[in-house]
Amino acid sequence: MTVLWINLLVVFVFAALARMIPLARRDGLPDHAGSQEAVKPNKLLVAAAAASIVLVSGLRNNIGDTPYYMNGYSLLEPTFEGFSFRGDFGFNALQIALKMLMPDPQALVFLTALATNVLIVAGLYRYALMIEVSLFLYITTGMFTVSMNGIRQYLAAAILFAGTHWLIRGDWKRYFPLVLLAATIHKTALIMLPVYFFVRRKAWTKATMLILALAVMAVVGFELFFGALLVLLEGSKYAVYGNFDKGGANIIRVAVAGVPLAIAFLGRRKLRNIWPESDVFVNMTLLGFVFMIISTANWIFARLNIYFGLYSLVLFSWIIPLFAERYRKLAYYGVLVCHLLYFYYEHVVSLGLHYRSDYLL
Repeated sequence: MTVLWINLLVVFVFAALARMIPLARRDGLPDHAGSQEAVKPNKLLVAAAAASIVLVSGLRNNIGDTPYYMNGYSLLEPTFEGFSFRGDFGFNALQIALKMLMPDPQALVFLTALATNVLIVAGLYRYALMIEVSLFLYITTGMFTVSMNGIRQYLAAAILFAGTHWLIRGDWKRYFPLVLLAATIHKTALIMLPVYFFVRRKAWTKATMLILALAVMAVVGFELFFGALLVLLEGSKYAVYGNFDKGGANIIRVAVAGVPLAIAFLGRRKLRNIWPESDVFVNMTLLGFVFMIISTANWIFARLNIYFGLYSLVLFSWIIPLFAERYRKLAYYGVLVCHLLYFYYEHVVSLGLHYRSDYLL
């Protein structure tokens, strides 16, 4: 854990300095959004924070499925002869091409970490109001750790996150091909095709309440809901999820996912006033929360939150200005302290996580 603690400190310090030594005022932000928040962070310092994230992720040799990916890469034949376009063929092609150049399995870990985290940090730089808050939460909520476990799925999510501007603009001619590209890395990315039509709607409408009600109903009638889902997955490689029965996700994770939504709802009018693009991020966060609710019945559904959790990091950075000015600092440090405690609980107390690397410490 020492490396992960050092990484958290380095990332936060560089990201905080990036806002203290800004480049310019953020384009298009209303004057009443606040002077300190309305700056465009220093790219060089944000890049330094990103470099720390990439190095820690890319130079690991454990955490989750990492050893299996490395072992599979070692056994992979570096040839396209007989290549199949079935399944997650995009990721398979990436591995073959990479092994032709670099046979060391660490190359796969580093390249995926580089691509995933650069795309994520670039997206946070573009949309987050307080980049240091979003990056701090990326690590402390466990998303960074999950990115070192669900390698393929997080790479697919990062690709889609990079196309958020097309989603906001309603440019489906560019966004849909991006979804199809991400689906060659992990097929679950196809969920973003129907999601496109929901998240572009105004937040907190009757549709919002219907989605939440359906989530609760799915938990109450989980056996029926899960059975219907397995019918849809029958014949696919993901049908194996029906064999997973390891209980539900921790209720604390659900509570953490719901905090930004609750605050965004209470300050919804002010939020839309200072951030016109907020509806997309609120709706994405809502869908992630819905899957977290369902995951209390079966943890496997928490994996779908990978596609939505990144948007909650952006939302969190915008809800702090919703507080009255005299409480804003309290809200800022409250978010940091609470998530730091959560990070300790999840990674040390609950998981007992140990980071290993042949290159770091």
